[in-house]
Amino acid sequence: MPINSFATNPLLAFTAGAILPFAFAPYGQSYLAPVMLAILFFCWQQSPTPKNAAWLGYLFGLGQFGLGTWWVYISMHEFSGAGILPSSLLTLLFINVLAVFPALAGWSSRWLCRGEMPVWQVILIIPSLWSISEILRGSVMNGFPWLEIGYSQSDTPLAGYAPVFGTYGVGWLTALTAVGIWLLFQLRAAAYRLVALLALIWIIGTGFKYIEWYRPAGEPFQATLLQGNIPQDLKWQPQTRRRILETYLNMTRQHWDSKLIVWPETAVPAFLHQVRDTFLSALEKTAKQKGSDLLIGVPVLDQTSNRYYNAIISLGQTPGVYYKRHLVPFGEYLPLRPVFGFVLDLLQIPLSDFTAGTDDQPLLVAAGYPLAPTICYEDAFARDALTGLPEAAYMVNASNDAWFGDSIAPHQHLQMARMRALEGARFLLRATNTGITAVIGPDGKVRSQAAQFVRTSLTEEIIPLTGATPYVLWHDWPLWTWLFLVVAGGLWLRLRSQDASNETA
Repeated sequence: MPINSFATNPLLAFTAGAILPFAFAPYGQSYLAPVMLAILFFCWQQSPTPKNAAWLGYLFGLGQFGLGTWWVYISMHEFSGAGILPSSLLTLLFINVLAVFPALAGWSSRWLCRGEMPVWQVILIIPSLWSISEILRGSVMNGFPWLEIGYSQSDTPLAGYAPVFGTYGVGWLTALTAVGIWLLFQLRAAAYRLVALLALIWIIGTGFKYIEWYRPAGEPFQATLLQGNIPQDLKWQPQTRRRILETYLNMTRQHWDSKLIVWPETAVPAFLHQVRDTFLSALEKTAKQKGSDLLIGVPVLDQTSNRYYNAIISLGQTPGVYYKRHLVPFGEYLPLRPVFGFVLDLLQIPLSDFTAGTDDQPLLVAAGYPLAPTICYEDAFARDALTGLPEAAYMVNASNDAWFGDSIAPHQHLQMARMRALEGARFLLRATNTGITAVIGPDGKVRSQAAQFVRTSLTEEIIPLTGATPYVLWHDWPLWTWLFLVVAGGLWLRLRSQDASNETA
């Protein structure tokens, strides 16, 4: 088969995309990410037209998200009450929408990188367009950052760049590595230069891993994370409320020796005002007597405005409340309600119309230190999870991954949380309903984790930290500036080349 025919074979692009999820947790085959991207970039550049490259990118996306995010079906069918057919159709629609983003990257890559272009332009432009497509995917309709390529490198030397350039920066370097792999098979005389460049990038990443961007802010303290393992189908039934509250109360009583005790997202299956006087007031009094602080996930109803919030409250020495700011589309709120209003009727999700909290909320204080709280989906977004740093001495995420069942989603979620800890150089405590409950160190490594689908607790000594990584100070601005300059330069060269061709003609 001629190389052009092989490269533009739809099956090759789809297969490469379907293999890509194995680079992420729980499989952890990180090397597959640059290799599969190298195959995709090769396909794009062998495509006869930008339209054909877009088609191959779309097929790659179908494989990537079809194999990597199929678990949304579980959320819709098993836990949201939708039938098999509606759940299947909505899942397919979801996967098809996500596949549009690599299609856009394919079209723009082939349109910009056509004709006789210097190698350095190709090396810079293609990774930049891939990164832009991921940034768009993480932003449009409140964003869906799952399977962003940078997360696949959480255990490789490239992860050393996370405290400097963030996960998108790690993704750009992964795509750059992919371009290098592809070009190594096409270039002969200059191949050694590419090898040297890639080796230098990975060596520098290894060096960054040895930099401690933090220092202790005080004495270590003991923290306990509770994993109640409450079945999702029983959680919101009125007759089980008392039993659930007693479960968490009994688990808490066993750990009054901890300075901090964290409950999962919406661990309290009732509005705050319904349990404040009958349950939480006595718990808070005991916490103060024991010298402990509690962080508890509970929905809050503003009875004046009739709006409700997904919240974490702190009980103990310094009471406070945090309202979730980044809501899950179709799970916690409905975008474009006039168009998608039927989805709520299909899914029947309890409390599926939350209101987002504001961005200027004060930090919670627990165990004597300010902390950066997030709820579930928020730790997938650096701009949300790192809000409050460098003032916060540690980070806490309260989650409920029961919606995903025994799938790969909780493992992917934990991998994203690891990158947040690495970007912020802080301990991150994840208390989840069914798992994966874990304590992550400032180096992004899991210090300890609980088994899934068991009622248990996790106790670990935490060091409050201070200091700021470059990424906490800069966020994504250096990367965005770089991407703009690269793409603008590529566009200028492309238009200049087109004008020259027209004049020659």
